[in-house]
Amino acid sequence: MPDKKTLAQARKDKREGKSPSTQAGEFVHEEIEHIREGKHGARSTEQAIAIGLSKARRAGVKLPPPKKGTVSEEVLEQSERDLERGKHPGKGVNPKRSSAMKKKLKGERHQIVSAATLSRHAKASAKRRTAAERSASAKKATRTKTQT
Repeated sequence: MPDKKTLAQARKDKREGKSPSTQAGEFVHEEIEHIREGKHGARSTEQAIAIGLSKARRAGVKLPPPKKGTVSEEVLEQSERDLERGKHPGKGVNPKRSSAMKKKLKGERHQIVSAATLSRHAKASAKRRTAAERSASAKKATRTKTQT
C-alpha cells in the first residue's frame, strides 16, 4: 500500500491536469526511497521502476500498459491486471503472496537505485530515443512547466 503522502501528491498532480506518467512518478520515487531505506531491494533499476508503476496502476492512476512488442507478454498481462485492480480500489491483497514477495525482495540488492545507477539508466534510455523525440519532449517540458 502506498504512503498517504504519495497518494496525496499523485491526486494533486491529477487535479493540476498533469499526465498519468507524472502522477505515476510519485510512486516510482516512493519505491526508490523504500529500496534506499532497506525496506526491500531490487535486481535492477528497471525492476524498481516497474514496481512503482505497478503500485500506481493499482492505486488508480490511468497509466496505459506498455506497447506490445516492447515488453514480454507476462509483463503486459500483469500491467492490465493492475489497471483492473485500480478501477476497484479497496480490494484486499493475498496475504500469503504478499509476504512471499516481501521476503523475496528483502534478499535483493539495495544499491541498485544509487544516483550513479539511476543516471546510467536515464542516459541509456535517452540513447534509445531519436533526436526528434528528445526535442519534442524538451519542448513539451518547457510548455507544461509550472510558473512559480
